[in-house]
This record gives sequence, structure tokens and C-alpha cells, in this order.
Amino acid sequence: MISMFSVATLAILTVMGIALVRAFVGPTIFDRILAVNMFGTKTVLFIAVFGFLMGRPDFLDIALVYALINFIGIIAVLRFYEATQDTDGSEPDAGSGQ
Repeated sequence: MISMFSVATLAILTVMGIALVRAFVGPTIFDRILAVNMFGTKTVLFIAVFGFLMGRPDFLDIALVYALINFIGIIAVLRFYEATQDTDGSEPDAGSGQ
């Protein structure tokens, strides 16, 4: 049974790596934000499975706190992005001083 959870841990780490690639390469800001959110969700899963493998059930509390921080952080980033957009929906230029 432990080997199955070890395989699950490796699979979660692989998906986290793929999410990081999408976060850095994503063609739009929405792809990047979604990838960061997915990375946070997979981190919660990783903490939970790793805590089970190590025999530490208190890791579930840490995973729940991290899930709440991830949710609030993503909402904050989306609100910030919404506030920095121009009225026509395009992103502001980096060199325009805004």
C-alpha cells in the first residue's frame, strides 16, 4: 500500500512541474494564473499524501491552511490584475509609467 502512495507522490510532483512550465510559458495571463492555482492545489495534495507516508496526520492541518492561503492569494492576484487593466480591456504598457 505504501508503494502506491509513493507513486502518487511522484505523479503529483510531475504534474506540479508541468504546471510550473505552463506558469512561465503560458501565452496569456489567465493561463499563468490558472497554472499557479493548479500548482497550489497540487501542493495541497502533495502535503497530504506526504504526511500520510511519513505517518504525520498533523500535515493535513498544514495542507488545509495552505489551501486557504492559495485561494485568497489567487483572488488577490485576480483583483490586482482587474484593477490594472485599461478600460478597453487591454493590458497597460510596461514602459508607459502607469
